Amino acid sequence: MARPSIADVRKLNDGEISNQIDATRRELFTLRFEQATRRLENPHRFKEARIKLAHLMTVQTERQREATAAAAPAS
Repeated sequence: MARPSIADVRKLNDGEISNQIDATRRELFTLRFEQATRRLENPHRFKEARIKLAHLMTVQTERQREATAAAAPAS
């Protein structure tokens, strides 16, 4: 699994980011399941998936805050 850079994540639209967040969460669930059943071959995938999820969620939160700030009236 190649970890995208934060610049690559920022190029995605909101729908793609949401889809990738869902996919990454499913992947983490699968990895935890494989670890519990002792079938996990590459434990380093946990770190990669968590970092990818953090990048995606960071960009999503930034965009939500920008949208909220733009919608709020200037005082």
